[in-house]
Amino acid sequence: MTVRDGLTTAFRVPRRAPAPASFTRAGRHTRRTAARRLPALWRGRVGDPRWVRPALLALLIGTAVLYLWDLGATGYANTYYAAAVQAGTQSWRAWLFGSMDASNFITVDKPPAALWVMGLSGRIFGFNAWSMLAPQALMGVATVGLLYATVRRWSGPGAGLLAGAALALTPVAVLMFRFNNPDALLVLCLVAAAYAVVRAVDAAATRAGVWWTALAGALIGLGFLTKMLQAFLVLPALAAVILLASAAPLRRRLVQLAAGAGALVASVGWYVLLVDLWPSDARPYIGGSTDNTLLDLVLGYNGLGRLLGGEGNGGGGGGGSSTGFGGTAGIGRMFNSAFGGQISWLLPAALVALVAGLWLTRREPRTDRTRAALVLWGGWMIVTGLVFSVMGGTIHPYYAVALAPGLVGTLGVGGREVWRRRDHPAAGVALALTVAATAGWSVVLLRRTPEFLPWLRWVVAVAGIVAAVALLVPAGTWQRLGRDAGRRVLPVVLLGALLGGAGGSVAYAVQTAATAHQGSIVGAGPATGSAMGGGPGGGQGGPGGGQPPAGQAPPDGGGQGGGQGGGPGEAATSSELTTLLTAADSRWAAATVSAQSASGLELASGTAVMAIGGFTGSDAAPSLAQFQAYVAAGDVHWFVASGGQGGGPGGGEDSVGTQISEWVAAHYSATDVGGTTVYDLTQPSS
Repeated sequence: MTVRDGLTTAFRVPRRAPAPASFTRAGRHTRRTAARRLPALWRGRVGDPRWVRPALLALLIGTAVLYLWDLGATGYANTYYAAAVQAGTQSWRAWLFGSMDASNFITVDKPPAALWVMGLSGRIFGFNAWSMLAPQALMGVATVGLLYATVRRWSGPGAGLLAGAALALTPVAVLMFRFNNPDALLVLCLVAAAYAVVRAVDAAATRAGVWWTALAGALIGLGFLTKMLQAFLVLPALAAVILLASAAPLRRRLVQLAAGAGALVASVGWYVLLVDLWPSDARPYIGGSTDNTLLDLVLGYNGLGRLLGGEGNGGGGGGGSSTGFGGTAGIGRMFNSAFGGQISWLLPAALVALVAGLWLTRREPRTDRTRAALVLWGGWMIVTGLVFSVMGGTIHPYYAVALAPGLVGTLGVGGREVWRRRDHPAAGVALALTVAATAGWSVVLLRRTPEFLPWLRWVVAVAGIVAAVALLVPAGTWQRLGRDAGRRVLPVVLLGALLGGAGGSVAYAVQTAATAHQGSIVGAGPATGSAMGGGPGGGQGGPGGGQPPAGQAPPDGGGQGGGQGGGPGEAATSSELTTLLTAADSRWAAATVSAQSASGLELASGTAVMAIGGFTGSDAAPSLAQFQAYVAAGDVHWFVASGGQGGGPGGGEDSVGTQISEWVAAHYSATDVGGTTVYDLTQPSS
């Protein structure tokens, strides 16, 4: 009897209350159905090996634990973005534009999409470190799950699990998914766009293919609203997959690409138009721009400036060096002391897997899905890696998190294909070479931090050698030794490959999760002791790195739990200064030079603080005349002296910060409040 028949019978009992569901046939059927749901969730898809779904659930739960564990210890992480998140919980206009303060003086120097997510979380749960960082961690779990789903569609669950686990345990990914920089949302958008492209290729013969491509374009657009042109680095790979692997006629493929391009433009254009058409006197100044427009920020400071260097972006000389953060530009940058421990553990293996996979699939038809996957993930890895390597402007090692999905996706797909054909002599050599190269490079990276688990490099080296030698032995040799010999050797080979290939990366990932990271310049893993080049623990300065924020002591453990001194961490503002700012009833409780200085004051007091000159104090906002007008109107109560020579970090002698600081010192009396010099702008000196 069906459920419907059972319910009808139950309700036809005259003048009696319906029997409880547990006593009806329908109830028994419902309970049996509910009882099947949990096992079905555990078993997974029909036809999958029994280990697939439990392994996936273990991966996602393990990732969540790794990213969420003791998350509150990080505090406000990067106070520059934390202050903007706080402002977004106090003012919807600040939330919309990504303003540094609730009174909307100046924005952060990035688009606000990541701030939108954290700001909404703060409005729902109340603003604190956990409500700000938890969405970032959950984005990491979602990214790992989406990467698994994307790789799985064309290369199977084994490749998907390998790629997902490798991403979850990439040190720079652990860092960024536990931090409040925009990179977490950027990577989620890019992986989601890759998933949409895979679905578009599978549905190329239907209208769904066009809609999936449009969705991919919209997701790239959201990535642009997160971190601008960096989101476009994956476009060549995504477009190449549709053009080369789709079974649809060329005309339909071009229509798909046009739909994706149109969706991308629309998803970006609405916000660019909104900002640039909004009256400039009714919105905040666009931080990082030279003319108060978002377009200038896109093409200048966050565009060509990042690639070519120049004013505000470092580079422009020094023998090809860009800044002290990322080391010398060149093909080897991803392996240097700044980037190596962040991302490059599996890079040799991914490069070998890409070459081997493309060779093994060279005779396959145009629409071959394995080769298409290699084009997708390999193209992502090669283009992103090359751009990061040659950038002449400001680049930080944590940018490498955008390279991670392409790298691990290539490794998962290529590694699976080589393993599947391991009986072929060339595949066996490729496997052995992959394991040996990865283990050898891991030893090199571990030697850069000699005090961190010094025994681990020996374990990695021995495991890599054993696994590589075993992989060189032809499969027929093991068969001749007996059926049980092969079964016994395979686990040893796999264990050796895992230890040799991932032992160092996993250790760095766990160390990263166990360390509180704060400041604007952060890195994963233990300190390398590099003085320059942006390596973790390098003690580099950079924007805001040379001076402590106004009202704060020098950051303790700025980037690496004590290893880095770049940018402000969550240092304490004196209670006296906090009380002073909290009591102010003006539009801005105070003004200070640079957002680096203003952010700590805002977070401590919960008030709006004018960040003169933006991030480093070098933006031309406000002019001296504008600031004088604000003071005359009573909009600013206090001026808090920054740690620099009046101009603040990055200000310079001719900066607006220097001009305003000198004018304030000449017309107002200085007062010491909790060890900080402040000026009461409501009481001119006689």
